[in-house]
Amino acid sequence: MTDLIRTHGVSGNWMWWAFLISGLVTVFVYAKLWRRSGVLTDIEFYELRYSGKPAAFLRGFRALYLGVFFNVMIMATVSLAAIKIGGVILGISPLQTILIASVIVVIYTMLGGLRGVLITDFVQFIIAMAGAVAAAVVAVNLPEVGGLDGLFAHQSVVTKLSILPDFNDTSLLMTVFIIPIAVQWWAVWYPGSEPGGGGYVAQRMLAAKNENHAMGATFFFNVAHYALRPWPWIIVALASIIVFPTLASLQAAFPHLSPDIIRHDLAYPAMLTFLPRGLLGMVVASLIAAFMSTISTHLNWGASYIVNDFYKRFICKNPDEKQLVRVGRVSILLLMVLASAMALLLSNALQAFHILLQIGAGTGLLFLLRWFWWRINAASEIAAMVISFLVALYFEFIHLRLGFPELLSWQKLIIGVAITTVGWIWVTLTTRPTNLETLIRFYKTVEPGGAGWNKVLDEAVRQKLIVPGELKGELNLPKSILHVFLGLIFIYSVLFSVGFWLYGNTAPALITTVTAIIAAVILLISWRNGR
Repeated sequence: MTDLIRTHGVSGNWMWWAFLISGLVTVFVYAKLWRRSGVLTDIEFYELRYSGKPAAFLRGFRALYLGVFFNVMIMATVSLAAIKIGGVILGISPLQTILIASVIVVIYTMLGGLRGVLITDFVQFIIAMAGAVAAAVVAVNLPEVGGLDGLFAHQSVVTKLSILPDFNDTSLLMTVFIIPIAVQWWAVWYPGSEPGGGGYVAQRMLAAKNENHAMGATFFFNVAHYALRPWPWIIVALASIIVFPTLASLQAAFPHLSPDIIRHDLAYPAMLTFLPRGLLGMVVASLIAAFMSTISTHLNWGASYIVNDFYKRFICKNPDEKQLVRVGRVSILLLMVLASAMALLLSNALQAFHILLQIGAGTGLLFLLRWFWWRINAASEIAAMVISFLVALYFEFIHLRLGFPELLSWQKLIIGVAITTVGWIWVTLTTRPTNLETLIRFYKTVEPGGAGWNKVLDEAVRQKLIVPGELKGELNLPKSILHVFLGLIFIYSVLFSVGFWLYGNTAPALITTVTAIIAAVILLISWRNGR
């Protein structure tokens, strides 16, 4: 976030704020479907929805592809943040930081399992938020900053304050707003913001007590993530523009750090060096809590794929529980080692963020539609995965070498989405569909509803595999979409109102606050009536 704000201003956050749309679609549409599926992990879904060897291959390959490759990349970016914090605040080397930071989290994740991760996440979220607020208060009151009034009046900050991007700057507008809002949220697979839910979000929905608990908890996650967390970080990032206006000023302040990691994201830990000692200890503890929370979540998630969807499914068909626990613990250790090694090779987190977005470009629509269109099959998913990966490799390593001009990140994303989407749809329509028995079993288990299943249902009724009127739990999609819309109004209004109150813009602050209250009341009434 600090990198985005120093580069593009507060409006740069739309590159991830847009994912709220997919988050709320998951809450009000897909949380119920995941709970009804009865699977242990979202990867197990493949053999519920598809049939034959392609489904088995997809389950095994995706378990390693997501659980190891993607997972390691995400953990590496988080570990990179730890490296920069350790170097700036504690003056220790990247290797020392990784060794110290990873040992404890690996041990308690090995011992505690998902329950341990959830309990520690809850405590660590509170610690992390308290530390973030404390850091923002100190940053604002630095003499160079001069309080909120001084911060928001500074000539270097004024141009960074707008919550919406400059509509006259077409390139910036496309990069941080139009593409994320119009395309990115539904077209791109990204851990934690998967279209239709997936990964550790699905893992926690599947572990919830019932459908309502899954929906309520996932909704709270979106409120906390998009409405509660951002502004303390935004304030520190804006203050850093005054204190460390350039990369050169950061390098001069921390000459012992390698120039390879001097990027704009370093400005956040750099600002923490101004904290008094007692408070610095608390904020460092909060950052450690944030690191441990994220890493433990990803370690447990990745290990669950390796154990349940690869080892148990393909390597050892009838393992006992102790054996599965041992494999899980070894997996956790290996994932942390790989993530640590990757972190030492990265220079900034935004770099990895763009690479992962490009790799997942074009796959998101499939993850949304596979619940509602019977024709999608295992070959569709394999095609989407392979094509998006090849397109990402082309742009990363081949495009410029062929003499073509450099493309902006949003242009690469659009091209990747278009090629991948056309590719998987073509494969869907030209390959053999999933067998009828599997499709009917899936529909009876999940009851998604929608016109995309009419052909299967008609055939099932004709063959007397389904009795008309037998299924009564189909989703009310129009009402679910209304809840998504109300949720968006509520959370975005809370996010904007906090900003406007901080800016001292009373009129828009009042408008967004009242809007948030109205949307919340209507959503609560409608949600309760829909249960």
